[in-house]
Amino acid sequence: MAINFKTKLKGVKTFIFDVDGVLTDNTVTLLPEGEQVRTMNIKDGFALQLAIKKGYKIAIISGGKSEMVRKRLNGLGIFDVYLGASDKIEQFNEYILTYNLNPEEILYMGDDVPDYDVMKRIGVPTCPNDAVQEIKGISIYVSDKKGGEGCVRDVIEQVMKVQGAWL
Repeated sequence: MAINFKTKLKGVKTFIFDVDGVLTDNTVTLLPEGEQVRTMNIKDGFALQLAIKKGYKIAIISGGKSEMVRKRLNGLGIFDVYLGASDKIEQFNEYILTYNLNPEEILYMGDDVPDYDVMKRIGVPTCPNDAVQEIKGISIYVSDKKGGEGCVRDVIEQVMKVQGAWL
């Protein structure tokens, strides 16, 4: 691609992630009571916690509504968690206005069509390896990892290494 991914990483100050298909794989286990169970990658969790400790802003924008997801993310130190986002642009705009963020300094990782509009507005659009073609087409980086299998750790680690903040 014409855009040098590593050069773009030097300016990243904020990460925004989708949940299903990014922080989780593309499966949901349905329990008899109707609860939906998702699995998250522990290595992604470590990278998220480290990024917060190093001063990066992190937000989650998801169409899903699971309060267990919120509880897990809050436990990692992420409190800007927007669940039930039917139009992710609304939550994105609210988030960047709340913190006066520059969209060019944001890395967003999404995997499906609901992420498209936000990804067109930020500086570093990325996706997991198993994202849909429309999202791969607008991403300046496609992780070699699938959703729920370390793609979040992949991009956080790359940003932090380029900026000299990793370990």
